[in-house]
Amino acid sequence: MAATLILEPADRCCWDEPVRIAVRGLAPEQRVTLRTSLHDEKGALFRAHARYRADARGELDLERAPSLGGSFAGLEPMGLLWALEPEKALVRLVKRDVRTPFAVKLEVLDGHDPEPGRLLCRAQNKRGFLQPGVRREPVRAGRVRAALFLPPGKGPFPGVIDLFGSGGGLCEYRASLLAGHGFAVLALAYFRFEDLPEDLNDVRLEYFEEAVDFMLQHPEVKGPSIGLLGFSKGGDLCLSMASFLKGITATVLINACVANTVTPLRYKDMIIPKLVDDLGKVKVTKSGFLTFMDTWSNPLEERNHQSLIPLEKAQGPFLFIVGMDDQNWKSEFYAQIASERLQAHGKERPQIICYPETGHCIDPPYFPPSRASVHAVLGEAIFYGGEPKAHSKAQVDAWQQIQTFFHKHLNGKKCVKHSKI
Repeated sequence: MAATLILEPADRCCWDEPVRIAVRGLAPEQRVTLRTSLHDEKGALFRAHARYRADARGELDLERAPSLGGSFAGLEPMGLLWALEPEKALVRLVKRDVRTPFAVKLEVLDGHDPEPGRLLCRAQNKRGFLQPGVRREPVRAGRVRAALFLPPGKGPFPGVIDLFGSGGGLCEYRASLLAGHGFAVLALAYFRFEDLPEDLNDVRLEYFEEAVDFMLQHPEVKGPSIGLLGFSKGGDLCLSMASFLKGITATVLINACVANTVTPLRYKDMIIPKLVDDLGKVKVTKSGFLTFMDTWSNPLEERNHQSLIPLEKAQGPFLFIVGMDDQNWKSEFYAQIASERLQAHGKERPQIICYPETGHCIDPPYFPPSRASVHAVLGEAIFYGGEPKAHSKAQVDAWQQIQTFFHKHLNGKKCVKHSKI
């Protein structure tokens, strides 16, 4: 009987969904190598491989069979996805156009390395970023430049504004995936996109206030408030939004600082200075990557008093997602500062979830962990930290935690459907 590669779901699914991979029709105890590959929209190639042994019936199921080596080892049903590595070093896998899927090619070859033998079978898994029925609407409303993702069905839906970090541009893949779980999500650009400023040097909170107003006035967004989701620099912007703007009752921060960073933030007649930094303290790893951990001064120092964001003014709860091996800045320390400050003002203690061996860039599930990549603005190779296996597990859990938090505080639900793996 010829070998057959079986995928469940068979052909197409969303990127944040697990896929079951199995092989039938092998010889008993046959040794095989499984390979995956995909090309991103710029043509960059990403590949992974793992060695397996079929059972006594000539069957192989990655939910039960451990990898014997390769890009990863052990029982990792989704390892062939999260272990994808770029053919060209320092290229990070991101999705630029969420309207098209990534096509992941899977192959089964006879034998093990160094040179696996003939091709036994192959299949393709198209992994999309828009659940069936999710709608994408480009937004050019006043000054706001964004993309709005609306779930299938009849609204209104709980609303979330999604902000990325200092790389700029419009990043849509997290917002598009989150919309598939019942949220109206606005992926908001704030520089390096269309007619927005090219540089991050004149940031005004009024722009973000306009985005909040846009969401609250939208007929398919459930009021009277929305949530915020921010990563890195986008995280401290979300903290400022929650602290100074109305209509925000749930805020999720992914590896964020509790002080305003990078550039001063202006709002009406107020200016919040940036956290003092010293680029002379940038370090270079043995591999030649830059680390910025030591460039940031302590937010609690007197000279940074005005940079601290008064998060005790916020109307709703916080969830801090922390990578404990974040090499960009001291995310765990910042989350503890936030907790102590809120409690000192008689406010609810924030929820803090810390993930060991997890770096700075915590993406939705199954994105290959980005330990180091070239920064979009700086043009330099930055080391972000994290160990791939631990980081990948953190991404799966964090994605569920984010959904649970927003469902609870925006929708009154206590739980969400959990991952199958």
